[in-house]
Amino acid sequence: MNFFKILLTFIYLLFSSVAYADNHDAQQNIVEKAKEINQKIKKDQALKSANNQNAAGKEEPLPLNDPFVGDGSLGGTGGVELIANSDEDKRKLSVFNFKLVGVIGSSDDLYASMIDENGEILTLGLFEELSPGIKLVGVNTKEVVFERDGGSLVAINFKNQIIERAK
Repeated sequence: MNFFKILLTFIYLLFSSVAYADNHDAQQNIVEKAKEINQKIKKDQALKSANNQNAAGKEEPLPLNDPFVGDGSLGGTGGVELIANSDEDKRKLSVFNFKLVGVIGSSDDLYASMIDENGEILTLGLFEELSPGIKLVGVNTKEVVFERDGGSLVAINFKNQIIERAK
């Protein structure tokens, strides 16, 4: 009987050591496979980020104003900020009733879109008159410039500031 117990113990130890050896190899293989998968994922992410950067470079620039928002984009400040020294200067500036909402340019023409206190949009081309004696003479991405009575210049920027300049 002792012989059978010793034999069974010996067989048990023999198979258990083989099983441990197989488990150890399997664990190493799993770790190596995990490293390989991790490297593949990193390569895929690098390719995707490179593709996203290429796609971002091909996008068209956004317009200066959003045509789909409408008058809701004009909210925020209550009115036009006027930079003038006296009430007489304010009366001389007939542009203080307008806000600059957009500039439109092409290789041939330049236009400025302005809105008055009633919400009516007015689009002027270069050298058109806003009112008698006030002519649009300059348009850029930051401001529009009007010539007043052939003497001084009046600029309106996107911060709704009206600035009078000497010619």
